[in-house]
Amino acid sequence: MQHYTAEDITKMVNDENVEFICLMFTDINGIIKNVEVPVSQLDKVLANKITFDGSSIDGFTRIEESDMLLHPDLSTWLIFPWGEEHGKVARLICDIYKSDGTPFEGDPRVNLKRVIKKMEKMGYTNFNIGSEPEFFLFNRDEQGNPTLHLNDDGSYFDFSPVDLGVNVRKDIVLVLEKMGFEVEASHHEVAPGQQEIDFKYQDALSAADSIETFKLVVKTIARKNNLYATFMPKPVQGINGSGMHINMSLFKGDDNIFDDPNDMLSDTAKEFMSGVLKHARALTAINNPTVNSYKRLVPGFEAPTYIAWASKNRSPLIRVPAASGKSKRIEIRSVDPTTNPYLAIACILDAGLDGIDKNYELMPEVKDNIYHMSDEERREEGIVDLPSTLHNALKALRKDEYVQQSLGKDLTNSLFAAKNAEWARYQQTVSQWERDTYMSQY
Repeated sequence: MQHYTAEDITKMVNDENVEFICLMFTDINGIIKNVEVPVSQLDKVLANKITFDGSSIDGFTRIEESDMLLHPDLSTWLIFPWGEEHGKVARLICDIYKSDGTPFEGDPRVNLKRVIKKMEKMGYTNFNIGSEPEFFLFNRDEQGNPTLHLNDDGSYFDFSPVDLGVNVRKDIVLVLEKMGFEVEASHHEVAPGQQEIDFKYQDALSAADSIETFKLVVKTIARKNNLYATFMPKPVQGINGSGMHINMSLFKGDDNIFDDPNDMLSDTAKEFMSGVLKHARALTAINNPTVNSYKRLVPGFEAPTYIAWASKNRSPLIRVPAASGKSKRIEIRSVDPTTNPYLAIACILDAGLDGIDKNYELMPEVKDNIYHMSDEERREEGIVDLPSTLHNALKALRKDEYVQQSLGKDLTNSLFAAKNAEWARYQQTVSQWERDTYMSQY
């Protein structure tokens, strides 16, 4: 993370001929919002004096409390390597403040900072996150609208000419590197048209910022290649959906406290994992926040559907990759890229801290393929299902007061309002499957 001062940014604006500044933030649904100002307003930007109408943003505030302030995080300064026809454009990611000068509790980024402070008070210095976001590339029609035609028939780790996404991935990687990302790998995923680009782990806040920036870059570069990129978890029936596995480790200074040279995991890591598993059903409402998310979380397509953990087995919710030292980590495999990364990382971290604080009993490692177990065998192992629908996940969240506290009152209320409305719209929608199945039969 860079530590820029206001003087640094003023100098870069002048040296690089920046003409516009995008002040970015994220709403309750994880959607990037933006207030763009000309560089003539730089002094106001740096003085935290740019305001906007919060009542127009999903999950933010009531209309009688609408005036909100944008406080840019100067460490997030970067210049976009595109769109210079009207002058260079830079961005700053902002925290949201109320008109009285206090942080807005309903801002997902502000809330993540609150949970990080709780972690620091417990004696930990960093929660490192490595994300693996997947996405699909679709062709566009002559009018530029997205079609349902995938841009290739490739599969896992395929190469050109079968993998037609390879050049787009290269373009995305080059842009990401220009923007300061350290890209570790890029490859075709299992399903046709499905791609993955992995970048180096970061601290929790930087990781959430990077996930949002990554989505913006992917969509922008895909459009420049006349393709449409989507992070929708299950855009096509019958093939694998897109996930966003989250790898995590907890540090004290330079020491990864998840590592134990004499065991698979340290006692602290096991306690952390016990907290995540205990709160897993409620976390699902945050990690898988759309109706479509649950079309991915079904057996047969590599996505987890059961609450369990393992080292070599990839069917459970949490996996412990083979690694040691600073690379020792645990991986939660249910998260998908429609999640709001600030909410997901905050709630996963807080659930793990609860496990450390209360030392819940960790269920035994599951070494067999859960999908091949009978219902009775799963019950004997204490393995329960993840919620099967958004509605069920919201019910689980309603019962889990701890995860609600991880969000805070404002975000909890906003999340329930947004997602209950989404579920109600879905329930009222008559699908083509229903017409095909029932019209002739009845």
